[in-house]
Amino acid sequence: MCRFSLVLLLIAVLSGCRNRQACDAEMENISDSSSVSVRTKVLSPQVQALMDNYPCIINFENNQLVFADSTTLVYDDMRTKTQEEALDDADVEDMFRELYQKIEIPTNDAGRIRSDALFRKLYGSTSAEVSKNLVSVSWCPKNVGQTIKFTRLYGAADSLSVVSRELDERPEFAKYLKSASTVNWRVIAGTERLSAHSFGIAIDICVEYSNYWRWSNSADYVNRIPLEIVEIFERHGFIWGGRWKHYDTMHFEFRPELL
Repeated sequence: MCRFSLVLLLIAVLSGCRNRQACDAEMENISDSSSVSVRTKVLSPQVQALMDNYPCIINFENNQLVFADSTTLVYDDMRTKTQEEALDDADVEDMFRELYQKIEIPTNDAGRIRSDALFRKLYGSTSAEVSKNLVSVSWCPKNVGQTIKFTRLYGAADSLSVVSRELDERPEFAKYLKSASTVNWRVIAGTERLSAHSFGIAIDICVEYSNYWRWSNSADYVNRIPLEIVEIFERHGFIWGGRWKHYDTMHFEFRPELL
C-alpha cells in the first residue's frame, strides 16, 4: 500500500469512518488512476483520428507525428493564420480548425485545408510514387460502367467500391454518377496548392449537374446533386465539396479523419 493511501486510511479511521469498504474502494481508485496516468498517453481527438485512420502514424510526441519509417512531421507550427494563410501553408493542426458540418447551407470550408506535407507522406511525394498504389475500381457497372483509378492505401479504393455498389442499386441516380475525374497530379485552379486528385483520393461526378463557386456569378450557394448520393459517400469516409462555403458539388474526397 502506498504511503498516500495509508494516510487516507488512518484519517478515515480516526474520523470514525463507518464505511470501511467505501474508504478502501476510494484508495484503490486513487492507486489505479495513478498507474493509468503513467501508462496511458492521452491524445487529442484529432490526433487519435489520424492514428486510427492512417496506421502508418504510430505515435505522437513532442508535437510530432511519428511514422512507421521513423520519420516525423510537426503537428502544429504554432502560427496564427488567416483562412487564406492556412489554405496556402497548412500544418496538420490547421486541417481541423473547422468542423465538417452536414447542414443545408454551408458556413465553413472544412476539408479544403490540407497539409501538403502530410498528404505527400501518406500517399507519395511525386506522381510516380502515388501511381505505385493506384488500383482499378469498377465504378457503378450497372448504371455507368466505368473503370477508374484510386489509391488502395488506407482502404480508400475499397471504400469507393462499397459506395459504387450502393449507388448501383439506385438507378434513379444514374445520370449523376458518371465520373469526370479521379487521379490527376495538378494544382487547384487559381492556386499553387496540389489538388486532392493528385493523391488518388478524390472523385468528381457529373459535371453537367454540378456547381462550382468559381464558375458562378453569384455568391449564393447552389447545388443540384441529390443528398441521398452524398449520404452514401459520407457513410464510407468521403467528405463532399458541397459542404463547403466555397462549394464544389461534383467533388468527393476520402477523408475519414474528418467524419
